Amino acid sequence: MHEGTEDDDEEDEMADARGLRIEFEGHPTLLKWHRLRRRMADPLFSAEVMAEGFRAGASMELDLRVRADGGFVVLHDKELEGETSGHGIIAEKSLSDLRDLRMKEGNRPLLTSEDLAAMLQSAHPNALLQFDMKDDYGVIGEKGIAHLAEHLQQISASVIVSGASLELILAVKEKLPHLRRGIDPTDKLDDICRAGDWNAAEKELLADLRGPTEPETIYLNWQMLLDAAKADLDMIALCHSEGKRVDAWTFTLKDPDSGFTDAEWGNFSALMALKPDQVTTDEAPATERAWLKRMAS
Repeated sequence: MHEGTEDDDEEDEMADARGLRIEFEGHPTLLKWHRLRRRMADPLFSAEVMAEGFRAGASMELDLRVRADGGFVVLHDKELEGETSGHGIIAEKSLSDLRDLRMKEGNRPLLTSEDLAAMLQSAHPNALLQFDMKDDYGVIGEKGIAHLAEHLQQISASVIVSGASLELILAVKEKLPHLRRGIDPTDKLDDICRAGDWNAAEKELLADLRGPTEPETIYLNWQMLLDAAKADLDMIALCHSEGKRVDAWTFTLKDPDSGFTDAEWGNFSALMALKPDQVTTDEAPATERAWLKRMAS
């Protein structure tokens, strides 16, 4: 009779990777499913994957574009052509205009904010769904904020609303104080960092951390985080010192079956040493397996 070995146990753990979290030096880091994908092979913005994540207690992200009626549809692009069978600017379309459209991947119906509100009722207590708002407040306006208030009043614990528009997140805070909030200052920080003005980058980030939006989570590009750390600016530690969580986006293995290349491992292990609270990825289970394999070697 074959007796299990420690190596067998490690292989079983790697095979059973659920893509929820990894741990380094006692610090847990969530693996967030980017655009509702556990793996790159999943269709974009999959309701099935979202339902699976709700059951498992996963952290997930989707993009929202506002409709003409104030509601939202789960899409990344400003126009319909790139991701759907439709044509035109999403902000000019009503719910009825979108009902018969299909996603290019899988010929599936589009997900709407009304669909999300219904599905969120069954979310695991640990599940977290990031609403990444792709329009600014000037486009979304009071009508869009009112729509969020109407549909998310009872399910605030499972949702975090994020965006690059500080005006929008401030409006969310004022109109929907029960919702969790996040900001993404990557673009403006990256411009400063590319100029090599790390002191200015630190001041700008600190101003956002202490600003009126009062965000819970700060979303920052992983490469920028590593570049800043090499210049002795630990942006993650700065955020932690202000009581904020950090999501490092978006790290995706080029070959999920093979795991980390040496270059990918150098970057990812350096990122983990900075202790982000979450890493956005299109290959969550594969990243967990690759991490466990490297750590066991």
